[in-house]
Amino acid sequence: MTMSIFNAAAEARDFIFTRLPADATRPRIALILGSGLGAFADRLTSPVMIPFKDIPHFPQATVEGHSGRLVIGDIDGIPVAVMQGRVHGYEGYSPQQVTFPVRVLGALGSSTIIVTNAAGGINKGYRQGQLVVLSDHINLTGSNPLTGPNDERLGLRFFDMSEAYSKRLRGYAHAAAQRVGLDVPEGVYLGVSGPNFETPAEIRAFRTMGADLVGMSTVQEVIVARHMRIEVLGISCVTNMAAGVLDQPLNHEEVIETGEWVKDDFSRLLAAILPMIHTGQVSRAAAED
Repeated sequence: MTMSIFNAAAEARDFIFTRLPADATRPRIALILGSGLGAFADRLTSPVMIPFKDIPHFPQATVEGHSGRLVIGDIDGIPVAVMQGRVHGYEGYSPQQVTFPVRVLGALGSSTIIVTNAAGGINKGYRQGQLVVLSDHINLTGSNPLTGPNDERLGLRFFDMSEAYSKRLRGYAHAAAQRVGLDVPEGVYLGVSGPNFETPAEIRAFRTMGADLVGMSTVQEVIVARHMRIEVLGISCVTNMAAGVLDQPLNHEEVIETGEWVKDDFSRLLAAILPMIHTGQVSRAAAED
């Protein structure tokens, strides 16, 4: 990317606006859907579907279970932007490329992002198919997307991460889970670079560090979102128990299969959360006027 990230994101944003109806409302809520979880985008009404490959400067998803398109539409009258899939560092992308879509979502006007992922369960109290609200994360990817010069138009050089995952939004998630009858605990997500699954010794070490979940995405996206002062809600789906928790090998097919059979619970939870976030945004905007 030869131009600045700020200008590249603006160019991608302007292209996306050309694909939307002239009277379209800017989506103030965005979602990033992880492996096997992309079916939620099919619930949008009046969807505009834009493949990642058509958007200027956008990286291309290459992993099974990631459709690789941006879908903009409505859920129960709430305008949302949904990334149906994401890219990862292990595909050969830099941290700046991995997080560029978050920059674009912010440029589109999103002040809230719901990041979701498929994760390995480190916490032995979890079960396969469990949905978990993220309370915090540990970055062991070995890199940070903010390394290098800082553009003050995007965010501060040094910024607070003590509430990477919004307490307010986590409260909405728990209220929504109760409403739809789901048991959704909180947990700490540990991000690694991948693409291999972890060893049993690594999982024991991660458990000692306080991690409940492990995965190959999310943390860099959240760092960039918070850099832009975007509020974040994180939800993991435990698609498999991490290495050594069960006496069986791990594979990506299991991740996709679990995402498929948990998609109804996942969709019900998201559909119940969105009105709460939307109402909260409207109330906060009114208070600021």
